[in-house]
Amino acid sequence: MTYSSETAGTAAAHTEKEVLLNEMFIQIGVIQKKFQSEGEDDEKRWMIAQTSDAKVIEILKEATVIMLHVIEAVGEMQPVNGITISKHFGIPKGSISKITRRLVEQEVMRSEYLPDNKKEVWFSLTPLGQSIYEVHKQLHSHIERNVRKFLGKYNEEQLKFLVQCMKDTSEVSWVEDPADETEQREESSKEATVLSDMLMLLQQLDVRKLKKAKELIQVAFFD
Repeated sequence: MTYSSETAGTAAAHTEKEVLLNEMFIQIGVIQKKFQSEGEDDEKRWMIAQTSDAKVIEILKEATVIMLHVIEAVGEMQPVNGITISKHFGIPKGSISKITRRLVEQEVMRSEYLPDNKKEVWFSLTPLGQSIYEVHKQLHSHIERNVRKFLGKYNEEQLKFLVQCMKDTSEVSWVEDPADETEQREESSKEATVLSDMLMLLQQLDVRKLKKAKELIQVAFFD
């Protein structure tokens, strides 16, 4: 059995793709290990090195990542309530309540009631909390500068590819079957088309006919 040059070329391309995919999986594992080893402790050490305030250093040493994020959220949105912080991070309100209570006890934050709302507790930073917030902001700026410097070695086309790859990654599930996701997207597209068609038809009706259409829909689907 003979193979054409086109078939051989396709096979070679497929093999090369498999090699690259395997290399990507290896590098993903390397990156995971790197971020695990260079994580919370390195960030804390950097922040501690930026301040001489003993109280700030004491809080930073025992602060968790989520505590620092709550301080950041309060610093950006103060005064802010627990519900807003919970939604901001997608963390249960109960967990936020425990963290804010602890931060209030440490005099990092203060709790208060607004004059027109005596039911909800609102949080703002104390001078100590503001100092921690500023150091944490410096960390983010430092990391961003390093990331920009790192990405600066790539050209515009490579950056476009990276952006597209990130967008695609944020929208895909590694658990669900890709075929299922395709079906879901197709179904969503069909639903959007049907809704668009319905809206176009309804826009052509006067008030009397719209009321009639509402009654028919109510009887057909909801009664």
